Amino acid sequence: MSKQSQQNSDALKGLAGPLRLTRLGMVAERATRAFWPLWTVLMLAIALAMLGAQDFISPRAAMGVAAVFGLAAIWALVYGLRLFRWPSADAAVERLDNTLTGHPITALTDTQVIGTQDEASRAVWAAHLERMKARLKGVKPAPADLRVASKDPYALRFVAALVLLVALLFGSVSKVATVGDIALGQGGALAAGPSWEGWIEPPAYTGKPSLYLNDLPAGELSVPKGARITVRLYGEVGALTLQETVSGRDAATDPAAVLHELTVTQDGMLQIDGQGGAEWAIAILPDMAPDVQITGELTREAQGVMRQPFAASDDYAVLRGTAEFRLDMAAVERRYGLVVDPEERAPIILDLPLPITGDRSDFTEELVDNLSEHPWVGLPVTLTLSVEDASGQTGQSESVKMLMPGRRFFAPLARAVIELRRDLLWSRENGTRVSQVLRAVIHRPEGFVRNNGAYLMLRVALTRLEAAVAFGMSTEAQDEIAAALWQIALVFEDGSLADAKERLHRAQERLAEAMKNGASKDEIAELMQELRDATKDYMRQLAEQQRQNGGQDQQQAEGGERFEFSQAELQALMDRIQELMEEGRMEEAAELMQRMNEMMENLQMAEGGEGGDKSPGEQSMEDLKDTLRNQQGLSDQAFRDLQEQFNPNANRGESSQNRGEAGGQGQGRSHEGQGGEGQGESGDEAGEQGAGKESLADRQQALRDELQRQKGGLPGGGTAEGDAAREALERAERAMQGAEDALRGDRLAEALDNQAEAMEALREGMRSLSEAIAKNEQQQQSPGQQGEAQGRDNANARDPLGRDNSGRGRVGTDGDLLQGDDVYRRARDLLEELRRRSGDQSRPDLELEYLERLLDRF
Repeated sequence: MSKQSQQNSDALKGLAGPLRLTRLGMVAERATRAFWPLWTVLMLAIALAMLGAQDFISPRAAMGVAAVFGLAAIWALVYGLRLFRWPSADAAVERLDNTLTGHPITALTDTQVIGTQDEASRAVWAAHLERMKARLKGVKPAPADLRVASKDPYALRFVAALVLLVALLFGSVSKVATVGDIALGQGGALAAGPSWEGWIEPPAYTGKPSLYLNDLPAGELSVPKGARITVRLYGEVGALTLQETVSGRDAATDPAAVLHELTVTQDGMLQIDGQGGAEWAIAILPDMAPDVQITGELTREAQGVMRQPFAASDDYAVLRGTAEFRLDMAAVERRYGLVVDPEERAPIILDLPLPITGDRSDFTEELVDNLSEHPWVGLPVTLTLSVEDASGQTGQSESVKMLMPGRRFFAPLARAVIELRRDLLWSRENGTRVSQVLRAVIHRPEGFVRNNGAYLMLRVALTRLEAAVAFGMSTEAQDEIAAALWQIALVFEDGSLADAKERLHRAQERLAEAMKNGASKDEIAELMQELRDATKDYMRQLAEQQRQNGGQDQQQAEGGERFEFSQAELQALMDRIQELMEEGRMEEAAELMQRMNEMMENLQMAEGGEGGDKSPGEQSMEDLKDTLRNQQGLSDQAFRDLQEQFNPNANRGESSQNRGEAGGQGQGRSHEGQGGEGQGESGDEAGEQGAGKESLADRQQALRDELQRQKGGLPGGGTAEGDAAREALERAERAMQGAEDALRGDRLAEALDNQAEAMEALREGMRSLSEAIAKNEQQQQSPGQQGEAQGRDNANARDPLGRDNSGRGRVGTDGDLLQGDDVYRRARDLLEELRRRSGDQSRPDLELEYLERLLDRF
């Protein structure tokens, strides 16, 4: 052997390790591709056995399934053996050589054929071999390709592996041993002798664990009702038999059966006769019916939200519960709209709240709901709570009599609308009576109905109600009108009053009604808070008016007396009123309320400002108020005309009278461009004449022309607020134009919509104009004027309660106490002085305590 050949052989010997590993990888690769079906079948069979699938089917079926798996395994084994081929050494060399660049193994085993006599050719060949040897240094084995996705497109091997993983986590290896009994057949069982297994599974809702009968001694045994008993017998047929009286079945058990399943429904006996048998006396654990009790009084919040506490319990768990309200007809006072027989209405059933997490065997909860819109609110009802457990047993509380909880209305008009709504929902036969009462309520709205928007809504609802009564009221129309009356009542009750004085009067009226009719603590608290807020807004408005009117605020109250009391005293008075109301001392609270009202009426304020010329902004506001008032009167007249189209022969006298009133409201006030100059007593006459001579469309045109004139003289030009006011008035003008066109076309309903839009735009324009005027006055006031006004206020001004504002009763000051560049140094000096004085024990105790409080604060 030449030296070169010897070197090549040594280089190939160094590949023994990589070649061995490459060959093992090829074995694994071919075994995976050949035997993956066998592994899949075995993993699935073992997993099912560990999960105890054989226990849920009959032995015959289990033997059939085992046979299927056995045949599948044999086929998979034969398939693998036929496909598998042991890789040869040459195949391993070829696999490794194919993974290397230039096939160095093949090159080292080759022999030079051409140019063996040429020295240069031999040198080239030797250099080539050296390069191939270098490539073999540090060579790694060829990786095995274990992918079989092309042969297993449905990934059955992964499914079997997943099932096996679940079996390892939740199954038992001991379950596999039971398959042996099935595989051995009766012969194996006979050899081992008769045997049995049994389980008791309580119902899931009890939370109790399953019991293995083989581990339980014979004797007495208590189980929940509904427990499931499973007994499996092994061995020769008839060697073991099952006797039982717990299922309640009349038929005797089949002596040839090997699997027995039964449900415990009564006390009885469970006996396994034969070698190794046992007997138990089964007693059913008592399953008590659930219990629910009302544990406190029902409370109602100010907005009608009710809260009813209750407690429920069960020996296992409460599954669900309901609260049922039923109308107590025997206790209903049958008068007014309740005289007629009511329409049938289902009881109110609410689901009781249950704990989302935690124990449901014993808990307390609170039923919270708002039933304010139900027609039974305020009527006698009975409340009954009921609960149910998982076994179907129910428990009920004692029925409690009460008035149906809901929102209470204190405004007289709102309360009247709500009562009529209740009568309408009580029976559609009350439709005629409700319409008559509503018409009587709104017959003379002046001074009684303060909310014009709600008044128009009520008129529209009345028209719809009368039309429904005339043509037969349907259930849908009844519900629709009732919903409209509810919204109207909310507007009357809550209101949208922009004037502070009106809000104050409204709060006082609602509180007085609450004193008369009684109110809960929550309602009292809400009403008192409303009174406090209204009083604060009223005082702020009067203070602003006082600053604008200057020295006019020094006028004395009527009779020369001045009522001077502080804001703290007013707050203490309202707190005392609330305290008396909560204690039920309504008469004393009413007396204090009357005293407070008298003091509020006698405040030293200049609300209107006597004499003097009005500024352009104030004049514009007055003109817009007149325009809004006239538009409201015109809208009322259009509404009455629309009503007469549906019922031309009814209420002639009332329509004629209201026409005069609306005419005065729309035309009787002096207004440029309006064509009317009469004032005072001549207003109604002028209104009647205007209504007779001019059409509604002409009056709408005149009103639009007047608005156009007012829009040209608005102050606040160039500011955001002034531009917003002009934009709102332009929308009002367009809406008036639409109303005028609709009136000329006799489309009264469309005209009413446009007029409502115009009034809303007018209100928005007035709000923006008010903001523009306030901002303009603030910008026009010079620094010198501000200092003069501040000095005058400190010297002479009095607050809305009539007391001197020069400093008496004030806690702090608006002046800068720390003036200069180094305010922080001055603050430190003051703090050091406070500490020095607090350390001087010769000072009085009262002063030392005061100094300590200051140091604690700062």
